[in-house]
Amino acid sequence: MQTYYDPRDLEGFGDIGKDAPGLSEKFFEYYGAVFAEGELSGRDKALIALAVAHTVQCPYCIDAFTKACLEKGSNLAEMTEAVHVAAAIRGGAALVHGVQMRKIAESISL
Repeated sequence: MQTYYDPRDLEGFGDIGKDAPGLSEKFFEYYGAVFAEGELSGRDKALIALAVAHTVQCPYCIDAFTKACLEKGSNLAEMTEAVHVAAAIRGGAALVHGVQMRKIAESISL
């Protein structure tokens, strides 16, 4: 199936710094530190990243963190639940902005 996003592009992510190596080195150093074992396990971080990937709708991240979750021992039910958590937060964030809309509409309507 052909898509706008080529899954093979993810393999070239490391090349993003060819014209700005200092910046990419800092990013990848930070990225590595974020995903290192810490208070959260690598498995937990992969599940969080998978959920966030769906929220920001990054197909490359969805691919990468789906694989990472499976490699770190998550199962499809856990991954699906993480995606639902992200969807609930995103939906709630959209709805709560309705308060702002109502305030503006009510101030204009008065």
